[in-house]
Parts: sequence; C-alpha cells; structure tokens
Amino acid sequence: MAASVELDLQPLHLEQLPTDPLLLILSLLDYRDLMSCCCVSRRLSQISSHDPLWRRHCEKYWLMSEKEKSQRNKSWKAIFMDIYSDLGRYIQYYATLKKAWNDLEKYLAQRCPRMIGSLKDSVQEEDLAAVEAQIGCKLPDDYRCSFRIHNGQKLVVPGLMGSMALSNHYRSEDLLDIDTAAGGFQQRLGLKQCLPLTFCIHTGLSQYMALESVEGRNSYEIFYQCPDQMARNPSAIDMFITGSSYLEWFTSYVNNVVTGGYPIIRDQIFRYVHDKDCVARTGDITVSVSTSFLPELSSIHPPHYFFTYRIRIEMSKDARPEKACQLDSRYWRITNAKGDVEEVQGPGVVGEFPIISPGRVYEYTSCTTFATTSGYMEGYYTFHCLYYKDKFFNVAIPRFHMVCPTFKVSTARMETNHNECVMDEHEDSTDTDEYEDRHRILDIPAPSGRCPWHT
Repeated sequence: MAASVELDLQPLHLEQLPTDPLLLILSLLDYRDLMSCCCVSRRLSQISSHDPLWRRHCEKYWLMSEKEKSQRNKSWKAIFMDIYSDLGRYIQYYATLKKAWNDLEKYLAQRCPRMIGSLKDSVQEEDLAAVEAQIGCKLPDDYRCSFRIHNGQKLVVPGLMGSMALSNHYRSEDLLDIDTAAGGFQQRLGLKQCLPLTFCIHTGLSQYMALESVEGRNSYEIFYQCPDQMARNPSAIDMFITGSSYLEWFTSYVNNVVTGGYPIIRDQIFRYVHDKDCVARTGDITVSVSTSFLPELSSIHPPHYFFTYRIRIEMSKDARPEKACQLDSRYWRITNAKGDVEEVQGPGVVGEFPIISPGRVYEYTSCTTFATTSGYMEGYYTFHCLYYKDKFFNVAIPRFHMVCPTFKVSTARMETNHNECVMDEHEDSTDTDEYEDRHRILDIPAPSGRCPWHT
C-alpha cells in the first residue's frame, strides 16, 4: 500500500502528458520556445511540429494568409522557417512595417495609382551589407527591414513622403532608395554620420537620420537640417526633429495618410494637419482649417517660423437658394506665444471675392510667420447676400493653432554679435494676405517633373 502511494507521488514530466493538453500548452508558447521544444525529445519534437501550431506565428510575424500559404505549397512550419532564415533578425519590426507598406499601397492604389509605379523592389542582405561597408556605419534594423520590403522609390514627382506648395515654392519629398541615400551620406561637420532618407528635387531639402550619437543628436533621430544664420561657424546646423526612430517616423506618416489625416489633392499627398475641433458653423456656412509647418522656409536663429494653412468654406447643400452670398472682406486676430496681438483687416481673400451657394465649396491656402515657436489665428469673414445686396453678415473662422516641431540647437554654435542680426519685433507675425504680395496664394500644381515656379 505504501509503495502504491509512493508511486502515485512521482513527478509527471511534460512529455508524459496526453497529446491534447500538451498541444494546448504548446499553442501558448512563443516561436522561440516552440523551436526549443523540437530539441528536447523525439515526442516533443513530433508534437511541436504539429502544423497548426505554426500558423499563428506565420500570421503574427510574417502576415502570412491562407491564400499565400497555398501558393507556396508548404506546411506552416516550413514557411515560418524559410522566412525566418532570411528575415529573422527583423522579426520584431517586420509585421509592423509590412502592414504599413500594405496599407499605404492599398490606399494609394485607389487615390494615387501613379505613385505606386514609382516604388522599387526590395533589396537583399548583401546590398545592405555593401552599403554599410561603403559608409562605414551600421544601419538600424528597422530601416533595413523596411528596405527588405521596398527599396524606396524613383526620383519622381510627386514624392511618396508628401508635398507642399505655394505659388513660388514647391516641395515634394521622395523616399530615397538605399544606393542614392548612401551617395548622400554626410561626413562634414554639422551633419556628421547622417544618412538622407528623403530628397526634394526642387528645393534640395532632405530629412536625415543620425546613425551615431554625435553633435548633440541621438542615434537614429530623424530631422530637417536648419542652418544657424546667426553663427559664424558654417557647421552650426540646428535641427527640426521629425522622428525618434525610422519605425516611428515611417509608420506615423503612413497612419496619417491612410486615415485621411493628410489630404490627397491632385494625386499628391499634402501634409496638412486638421484638428477635428477646428470647425466653425455660422448658419448654413461651415469653415474648417488645416495647417502645416514649412521647415525649409523657417529658421531657429534668427527665430522665424513659417506656416501655411488651408481654409475650406462650404455652404450646406440643404440651404435655400436665396442664401447664396459673396465674401467681401476678412478680419484676423493673430496672437503669438508671448501673447502679443495683431489685428489685420482687408478686402477679399488672396485677391478673390468668392461666391458661396448651396452645396458649393471654396478652398484657399495662404501662409503666415511668427517670431515665436507657436501662435494662433482666429477671425471672421464678412459676406453680403446676392439676393438682398444690402444685407451683410459675419462668418466665424475657428481659432487654429500653429506649433513648430521639437528642435535642437547646434552644439557647434559660436557666440555671435546679436546686434548685427536684430530682428524687428514689429514683424512678429504676418497676415497671409498681406504676405501674399510677395508670396501669392497656393495654386496646387498638377503633378509634373518640373517646379511650378518654372512652369
């Protein structure tokens, strides 16, 4: 009897479990543990190779569908191992980046099909290794992983990474392929160990990724360069930060595109940001505003921050025909981060006096500058009725805020005689319509290979 009890108390090993509960336990394991189980014993190796166990990992890490699996004509485990042998070092990034690329391609195929044709096929590990040898720096794995999916795009217009336009200024950023990026790798002071990610063929503007922590930058930080115009040292380059890593930078951009955060206008992605609360309704008329910061026209030293905004004026389609009206004038109240207020009033908008009728939309874009890192504008338009010409009324423009991105000051900045670079404080902000005598209202160009200023 005692021997029987002692036998019952002996420990039960995992592989002694019946098959069904053992499969349930194995189904909860990560791929690393599941692969380890294959090396423990013959029975665990057989059960760990049960094909449905690997389906979850193929779907989770490689976004593999049943349709793709049938095309490969292999088991789930074989597919997982095949892809892992090639892309295993990127397993923590691949699914996120692959989904971002898939979502972007699907969205653009419906709205900007021309842009899909500019994407390049993926590169191989030996191509990335050759680039690392060429520039003498290691590339981050999230960046490498993205280029194992798509090798950027051709140098075309429009660029994948967004556009912006004013009448005498046009920017459209291409996502550089790996060889072009390597050719633009920087070793000079101010941009040491920086790899360009994007490039605009019209302005020469690029977003750079720091491959090492030098000159005050963090490794893999992404930024627009901004030369310090008040320093005597030409290597003094300030930075507008656009991302802390490639993964965060690229996926956040794609999310803005595919969720409609960035509008598609004439087959181009425009990087306007719209706050859903930035809408004002006056009777049957709705006014909404979206904004964008232009780093290429801004500077930190001296403080000059350039913003463009796009205003949409729409009359409800259910409004009565006699509600049709014409815009006569505008009034702006402009406030900077110091609380300084400037009021501007003038005829029309951007030299026009648009007529608004039921179901009609009028949109225009203009720009403003601040000597502070942020500010806001609000105001109203004055309309007169077309049917009752002596009837005037105001339509509210919602308050909209403009904030420049996080920036870093160059560590190479030298002491400068600021008296030589005094900025007139009375020019803190500028109403866009006043400004447009020099910088006219944006007329969004049709996609082409030429800068609209030269068209």
